[in-house]
Amino acid sequence: MYSSKYLELLIEELTRLPSIGPKSAQRLALHLLRVPREEALRLAEAIRAVKERVRFCSVCGNFAEEDPCRLCLDPGRDGSVVCVVEQPGDVLAFERTGQFRGRYHVLGGALSPLDGTHPEQLRIQPLLERLRPGAGVAGATGVADARAGAPAIREVILATNPNVAGEATALYLSKLLAPLGVRVTRIARGVPMGSDLEYSDLVTLGRALEGRREVE
Repeated sequence: MYSSKYLELLIEELTRLPSIGPKSAQRLALHLLRVPREEALRLAEAIRAVKERVRFCSVCGNFAEEDPCRLCLDPGRDGSVVCVVEQPGDVLAFERTGQFRGRYHVLGGALSPLDGTHPEQLRIQPLLERLRPGAGVAGATGVADARAGAPAIREVILATNPNVAGEATALYLSKLLAPLGVRVTRIARGVPMGSDLEYSDLVTLGRALEGRREVE
């Protein structure tokens, strides 16, 4: 029991955050009490701003301040290649590599019937709509505009997570996309850099062998 009900309320709210237990919440709350008022209010303002101004792009499903998002509108990106990921955080991961210059499609999760996640709950239909002939980048209204002149999508990269749900989602999507005449690829899985082979599991080693390529 704390001497301040407001402190208790702050700690209670902090414990609702992912991976934050009671002790971590207490440390964060006490830290916010110790820092200058301006610093604590900057955090509060950042939280308020992100809740009020950040939304989902109607084209790709990524976080955005405008609709369509800057990645969808960037003329320097290859609109004929779309990388399908589970969550907006996955887009950030790919962007940090600086290796991918195509566009994205965020599903909003992965298929997991046991957890109650079914195809109709994911952004699968919007993906199929993007593959329609003449479908361009959506305008401010979120409606596909054929006049946008976006190139036809020729490749869909399935970049769902390498776990049971991610693999099931990739398999489901590959079967849906196969009849559409678009090239469907899956990101390679293998031994991560800096690791030792003796500590790698059998599935990882098997995937590494399947994804082998010519030495350049």
